[in-house]
Amino acid sequence: MSTESPSPEGGATVLRILLGTRLRRLREANGVTREAAGDAIRASSAKISRLELGRVGCKERDVMDLLTLYGVSGEQERAEYRDLATRANARGWWQQHSEVLPNWFEMYLRLEQAAKVIRCFELQFVPGLLQTEEYARTVILLGHRGERAEDVDQRVRLRMSRQKMLHEPGAPQLWAVLDEAALSRPSGPPAVMRAQLGHLLEASHWRGVTLQLLPFRAGGHAAAGGPFSILRFAEPDLPDVVYLEQLNSAVYLDKRSDVEDYSGVWDRLGVQALTPHDTRDALREMIERY
Repeated sequence: MSTESPSPEGGATVLRILLGTRLRRLREANGVTREAAGDAIRASSAKISRLELGRVGCKERDVMDLLTLYGVSGEQERAEYRDLATRANARGWWQQHSEVLPNWFEMYLRLEQAAKVIRCFELQFVPGLLQTEEYARTVILLGHRGERAEDVDQRVRLRMSRQKMLHEPGAPQLWAVLDEAALSRPSGPPAVMRAQLGHLLEASHWRGVTLQLLPFRAGGHAAAGGPFSILRFAEPDLPDVVYLEQLNSAVYLDKRSDVEDYSGVWDRLGVQALTPHDTRDALREMIERY
């Protein structure tokens, strides 16, 4: 059983999902229900479901108890699973911001750090990975206007820290399609928007970043339901994940049929949107208007 991982933080997420996937396969191969597996570790069937999806960590003792239930008795194999569980529970850098980090978003940060390809469609805002600090502050204040200044600052630092991975070795490919509304509706004073547009223009030249603008003149589009992200991983055992963010929660989809539906929408958006080259021209025109 190979447990190699590409990086300490993103790799921990990959390992957590791999551990869950392999435990699920063992459970199914032995005809054990989630309810019975939950009883073995003094937990609910819902906890087993979350564990198998890699959305929660798993104590070493629980892993050992599940392996016993599934008939895994070899010392070497049990030791490999124990090591996998230990590394899968590694803390991520984002946990220093736990005071302002909702649980439902922490899972996305784990997936984002582990992804090899991130495709996102945005309807109202510039993607978080491409926001300037002042633009991010303006957007964050829209939903947290009553918060202490210290908490707002921490949210901004969290968002800026996320962006560092785009410039690190092994950075994911980021492909973003932005509805024109996201850039036409001002989020902050003209200087903030001008700087944000300039940052997008610069980022469109970065290695591994593809940016497309979906203009108003394209008419209606298939993503009328709102923004979404599709994350893809290098490991063949890991399915693509669709991320849908809501006001105070999020939905994660990994069923093949759901992923295929969103992938089809993504493909149609890419055809309707301007090419990366034409997107740069459109950004230059928008900057001149400011």
